[in-house]
Amino acid sequence: MANAKKTFFLPDLGEGLPDATIVEWYVKEGDTIRLDDNLVSMETAKAVVDVPSPVSGKVVKLAGGPGDIIVTGKMLAEFEIDPSMPQRAEGQDTGHHHGAGSHAPDDGDKVVASDEGGTISDAGEPAPKGEARADSGTVVGAMQSSDAVRSEQAVAVGGVKAMPAVRALARKMGVDLSRVRATGSDGVVTMDDVKRAAADGSAKAGAAPVVRAADRAVAAAPTPAPAPQAARSTLSQAGKPMRTQPPGVAASGQPEQLKGVRRNMARVMADAHAKVVPTTLCDDADLHAWIGKQDITARLVRAIVAACKTVPALNAWFDGDTLTRTLHPQVDIGIAVDTEDGLFVPALRNADMLDGAGVRGAIQRLRAQVEDRTIPASELSGYTISLSNFGMFAGRYATPVVVPPCVAIIGAGKLSHDVVAVMGGIEVHRRMPISLTFDHRACTGGEAARFLKALLDDMASPN
Repeated sequence: MANAKKTFFLPDLGEGLPDATIVEWYVKEGDTIRLDDNLVSMETAKAVVDVPSPVSGKVVKLAGGPGDIIVTGKMLAEFEIDPSMPQRAEGQDTGHHHGAGSHAPDDGDKVVASDEGGTISDAGEPAPKGEARADSGTVVGAMQSSDAVRSEQAVAVGGVKAMPAVRALARKMGVDLSRVRATGSDGVVTMDDVKRAAADGSAKAGAAPVVRAADRAVAAAPTPAPAPQAARSTLSQAGKPMRTQPPGVAASGQPEQLKGVRRNMARVMADAHAKVVPTTLCDDADLHAWIGKQDITARLVRAIVAACKTVPALNAWFDGDTLTRTLHPQVDIGIAVDTEDGLFVPALRNADMLDGAGVRGAIQRLRAQVEDRTIPASELSGYTISLSNFGMFAGRYATPVVVPPCVAIIGAGKLSHDVVAVMGGIEVHRRMPISLTFDHRACTGGEAARFLKALLDDMASPN
């Protein structure tokens, strides 16, 4: 009697996200896998997570290759169940559930890694000489572990220990993990190891593999030479070399399917555009009276807190369906961060309780967590107002996008030295352009103007 077959449908990996992208399969068709062993690494809007096998048995079919997008609720893999191996008992509670946007028909296959939050535009302005700013960082993803989604564990595949996020970065940068020198504990390859290898070119994908000590101890049959990589030069029909693109880079002029972070960013922006009635007020914060060296980011945060206390209407959430508004007693500031993969917003919690040193320490902690991909998903959602420091690159004023349920976002532009009229003449003052975009359904123009004035007044104070 043939063993029963099991179809595994892609579970909701992030609070109703409609799809996810395959990063790397840990098995191939025909392999045998045990219950809860890692099956595949998937990338969602803000996470790279390992999805385990729901059964023990033979892998009959896989739903695609690295880079393919799988819709939530569609077939991810098929198995032939081996009754002689450990199986999950029927009806056993795995502790996982689908989000509202999931359509997987098999309750036994449900897995979840909470991951929500909006995306907005980012950066910061260049600090004058001697003034350090750490407004932006490199964020690639956020993860939250569950019993079945082990997003923060270093998994050994092919003799190489690395977290799923590190494997995703290596694939994107064209780095062969087997050639990377690991500096992490227990021989784990870290993000910095991959970046270093990419920078010095010591571990290019497609080069001769490194033979590790563990591999030498295992006798293996000879294998055919690997096929040439797609990124290598090829010949056209005319015999002339054709230009090829590095791994992960779309050919110029060719349509590129948005994936992961950018795919979700596009959805969030479209949703915000459809739901918010934005209005923007602009003015300049005069920093001429500042005494000594000051942390610009900390001053911006303090000014936002002062404005929220003066006009609580902008430190709020608004529900357009029920026309209800929630004013928040605490100030949690979503600080937008720009990356090559898209935009992220880690939350600076309880900013109203922090002094300058506390703000700087909290921001550094958030940056370190997102760079290492250890930041909890809860830190990427639930903020009450947003800050976008786009002036690091260019730009004075902007109309940043308000992402519901928030009702306001502050944009900080590029610092400049402007001629200012004063009593009896003119002076040159250092000023920072400020843009305040707010949802006009939730607050009035008068409230927004008073909020902006309170922010400017705090920014103008000497210290």
